[in-house]
Amino acid sequence: MATIFDGHSDLLYDVTRRRLEGESRVLERRHLDRLRRGGVEGLVLALWYGWGGGRTFWPGVPGGESPAHRLEVMLACAQAEFAQCPWLAVVRTAEEAESARAEGKRYAFLAIEGLDGLEGPEALDRLAALGLRLGTLTWNEENRFASGATQDPGRGLTPLGRQMVRRMEELGIVVDVSHLNDGGFRDVMRLAAGPVIASHSNCRALCPHPRNLSDEQLRAIRDSGGVVGLNAHHRFVHEDPAKRTAETLALHAARMAEIMGVEHVACGFDFCEFMGPGNDAAAGLEDCGRAGAFLECLGRLGMSPAEREQIARGNLLRIFREKQ
Repeated sequence: MATIFDGHSDLLYDVTRRRLEGESRVLERRHLDRLRRGGVEGLVLALWYGWGGGRTFWPGVPGGESPAHRLEVMLACAQAEFAQCPWLAVVRTAEEAESARAEGKRYAFLAIEGLDGLEGPEALDRLAALGLRLGTLTWNEENRFASGATQDPGRGLTPLGRQMVRRMEELGIVVDVSHLNDGGFRDVMRLAAGPVIASHSNCRALCPHPRNLSDEQLRAIRDSGGVVGLNAHHRFVHEDPAKRTAETLALHAARMAEIMGVEHVACGFDFCEFMGPGNDAAAGLEDCGRAGAFLECLGRLGMSPAEREQIARGNLLRIFREKQ
């Protein structure tokens, strides 16, 4: 069975929350065993520091009302955590990821999920120097750069948002359109010169949630050379709760492969059960410890071992190999 490179993980949210409560070695003590059981060899660790409508831990953090402060707190907690994880290599390139794997380590690329609190393109330079390799312009909110998927679909990128996309490309930061609304998506695809990805989105034809992508959008990502990572979050798998299963998510993979080609399909499971009720994943994929079950579903659909390996790890690693 292939091992998995998960293209979207919010584990740094749990790291930050628990370190602020006095814990240490959060990844090792609370998550490493599940990563092993699920065959997860690597992750894209997202800096998601959104307010979350006040449903996050941030209201209890002094200065937490400021997005710029939240980002700094999360960065500090992440860096302190990484210093306690000799088994985890924070990497910038596919070659570094492969080297870490060969040494028996897990690897992580850094991402930012929403740019709220950043003043402008110059702020990206510092983040790139810290290792940032992937970024979304917005989470679900409307900010100075763009609008989230649940906002006005006709609002495109702002002039400052277009500047951010150009600077991300100059710095080798992969532009991620998950969470972006339809108008912003169109603007990114017009601007982007290199591969664009949707790190954690599914097919709108199978589940008509605005966080999912239309067939037209899937083809646009294919034409950019990018990939789409399959999202296990229950609301993006099917409208019918009874069909929110690993098997249904595999059908999303099959449709993506049909529309885009299997070489443009990846994993971006978005496991976040540690955030509390309402953050459940599809049945059979309750947390990262069950990630391997998804590959078994792909096998039952008739995908070959080579195709499963592409989806599990190879396609997303290619993006980081090409975008250096």
